[in-house]
Amino acid sequence: MKRKHLKTIEQIYSRPTSGNISWSNIESLFKALGADVSERAGSRVAVVLFDEVRVFHRPHPSPNTNKGAIASIRKWLELHEVTP
Repeated sequence: MKRKHLKTIEQIYSRPTSGNISWSNIESLFKALGADVSERAGSRVAVVLFDEVRVFHRPHPSPNTNKGAIASIRKWLELHEVTP
């Protein structure tokens, strides 16, 4: 895993929850972990990782992911022991 992905994981786990994490960095992290990322209707994105499918909303017009989505991603990664 590249240093960029480790930095993204650290941002996801930071407290208080950051609202400045770019969705493209999170999507890149998912792909580095072996995820299959596909487009769904509207601005939805399906992420298949850990034999599960999670659907996220790609943020717009801002490129930054909201705090609720970051918290959800953090819980999902914790559940599968992906930690900084």
